[in-house]
Amino acid sequence: MLENPAAVRLPIRGGSSARTRDRAVLAALVLLLGALAVLSIGMGRVPIPPERIVAILGSRLLPIEPFWTSGEALIVQNVRLPRILAAIMVGAALAAAGAAYQNLFRNPIVSPDILGVSAGAGFGASLAVMLNLGVVGVQLSAFGTGLLAVVLCYLIGQAINRHSLIVLVLVGVVIGAFFQAMISVLKIVADPVDVLPVITFWLLGGLNKTTPDDLPVVAAIIGAGLALLHALRWQVNVMSVGEEEARNLGINVRLISSLLVLAATLMTAAAVSIAGIVGWVGLVVPHMARMLVGPSFERMFPVAIVVGALFVLLVDDFARAASSMELPLGIVTSVIGAPLFIALLMRARTAWA
Repeated sequence: MLENPAAVRLPIRGGSSARTRDRAVLAALVLLLGALAVLSIGMGRVPIPPERIVAILGSRLLPIEPFWTSGEALIVQNVRLPRILAAIMVGAALAAAGAAYQNLFRNPIVSPDILGVSAGAGFGASLAVMLNLGVVGVQLSAFGTGLLAVVLCYLIGQAINRHSLIVLVLVGVVIGAFFQAMISVLKIVADPVDVLPVITFWLLGGLNKTTPDDLPVVAAIIGAGLALLHALRWQVNVMSVGEEEARNLGINVRLISSLLVLAATLMTAAAVSIAGIVGWVGLVVPHMARMLVGPSFERMFPVAIVVGALFVLLVDDFARAASSMELPLGIVTSVIGAPLFIALLMRARTAWA
C-alpha cells in the first residue's frame, strides 16, 4: 500500500512553492487568531489594555511584578479567557467537522448537523432544562443525545443499505426532523415563565455561561476528534475522488467513513453542548479554506480549523458589542453566514471539486 495514496490521484498545486505559500497562509492566520484573542479578552464593560492581558496570562508562568488590579486578573482568567477559548474550540470543531463531512459525502452544502446531531443535542438540553438538572446536566444531556441521534441514524442507514451514503444522509434528515419535533413538544409543555425562555435562549446559541470547568473535557473530546481527522487526512483525500478509486488504492472505505463520522460527531456534540446550536460555521468556513489553499483536504484541513476559530471569535465579539443586550451567537452566525455563503458561491462560479 502506498504511503501517500492521495498523490496518485490528486493534483499537487505547484509543488514545494505551493506548500510554502500554504504554510505562510496558515502561519499568518494563526498570528491573526492570537492577536484577535488578546483583543477579545480586553473587550467588555471593563476594558483591559492588551499589555495587561499578556502580563496577567504570562504571570502564571513567569515571575512578573503585578501592575494590574486583582479585579482585572479575575475578569481575564475566570470570565473572559474561558469564553474566548470556548469560541476558538467551537469554531475549530464545527469547521473541521464540516470539512470532513463535505469531503466524505462529496457535497458542498453538507454541514456538521447533517446526521441530526444538533437537533438531538437540542432535545437533550431542552429535556434537561425541563428536569432542572443544572448547567452540567444540560451539557451532558446535550452531548449524550447528540451522539444518540447519530447512532440511530447510522444503525438505520446500515439496516437499509450499508453501502449508500445517500441513504445515510436521508436518514439523518429524518432523525433531525424527529428531534426537532420533540423539541417543539417540549416547548409546548414547558412552563412559559421559567422554563421556556431558558430552552429558547439555549437553542439560539451562546457562550455567555461558559466557565473554566467546562473547558477540559470539551477540549479533550475536540482534540481527539481533530487528531483522528489529521491522521486520516490522506485517506480523506483519496475518498473525495470516489469510493471505487479509494478501494482500488487499498482504502477500507467503510472503516474510514465510520471513523470520519465518529470524529465529526464527537466534535459537533461537544461544541453544541457548551455553545448551543451554532449554524453556518461548518458550512461556510470549509469553502473559505478551499479558496485560500485549494481543495486538497490535507492542506485545507488546518486552515479550516484556524479560520473557523477566527470566524466564531469575531462573531462572538460582534454579539457582545453590537448592543447593550448580548445577541445570541446562533442568530448572528446565521445573519452573517447566509449572505457570506451566497457571496462565496457567486465568487466561485464553478462546480465544487
